[in-house]
Amino acid sequence: MKLLVLGGTQFLGRHLVESALAAGHELTLFNRGSHAALFPDVEQIRGNRLQDLTPLRGRRWDAVFDAGCYLPSAARRAAETLRDAVEHYCLISSISVYPRIDGRTVESSPLTALSAEQLEGAEAQTSTGGSQNGGGYGEAYGGLKALCEQTVQALLPGRTLVLRPGFIVGPYDFSPRLRYWLTRLAEGGAVLAPGRPGRMVRMIDARDIAGFALQQATQRGTGVYNTAGADGLSMGQLLQTANIACGARAELHWRGDAELLAAGVQPFADLPYWLPEADNAMMDIRDTAALAAGLHYRPLAETLHDTAAWLRGEPAQPPQGLARERELALLSRA
Repeated sequence: MKLLVLGGTQFLGRHLVESALAAGHELTLFNRGSHAALFPDVEQIRGNRLQDLTPLRGRRWDAVFDAGCYLPSAARRAAETLRDAVEHYCLISSISVYPRIDGRTVESSPLTALSAEQLEGAEAQTSTGGSQNGGGYGEAYGGLKALCEQTVQALLPGRTLVLRPGFIVGPYDFSPRLRYWLTRLAEGGAVLAPGRPGRMVRMIDARDIAGFALQQATQRGTGVYNTAGADGLSMGQLLQTANIACGARAELHWRGDAELLAAGVQPFADLPYWLPEADNAMMDIRDTAALAAGLHYRPLAETLHDTAAWLRGEPAQPPQGLARERELALLSRA
């Protein structure tokens, strides 16, 4: 297939490109050229999707992958430009489109709605040089993603695939999601482990999303799919497997929700994947439809081993998450 990737040099987009090249597809990347050294043998068109997509006019591709769309105006610009140029449009969305998540949440569940003021503020933030990614839109993020979905679906009816991941992990991920734990466990010694070991967590390897997206593009698969990760993973399993991936030099010391909250520890911000039990329902979302359509998960140990190996080859980054001094203070309490 001839594939167009909007972006394609960071995290999920990079995995999409690598997976597509490995499968023998012909690729074109459209991006700002910030990582021009990557994929030197792949056609790359320079441009900014928030400003001008005219370099894409007059071309045709079998499918397009859009992993970095956060504003409905950007979705509309891309869909209008490409609706006569592609047969299939894959939009990476988010489970944040759901205002409430629990074990009953499915793809047809109600979506988050934005007020006119929220939408106007988000568009203005970007036009004045603000956020270029989802992290800068705060509480508006889920509603913006829902509008992006609706915009592309309306302009390319019957040709759109929407994937809704939760917490995406794997190599090339510079967020604190796994980096905090893999870095901390690699240091060894006593490590504060939050909450209850048996508490459920959920995540998905970016390479599994990339593989499913390519499979669906090849089959011209359409529709909406949650792609949040496998059932049955606990916080204890995650940290124990991560410890093994880092050389098994750490010793986990578990502290309960109440103790951590009383000490001012911030869920997820200080300790990734820790949410108090009362707020943990969002980890209960299911990928039932995607699994039936062919989504596959690689083993957790593979994800953690590969991510740890990638991190070892990267320059040292500033510490993230819970400061070591605070961790020691919490561990020293009886």
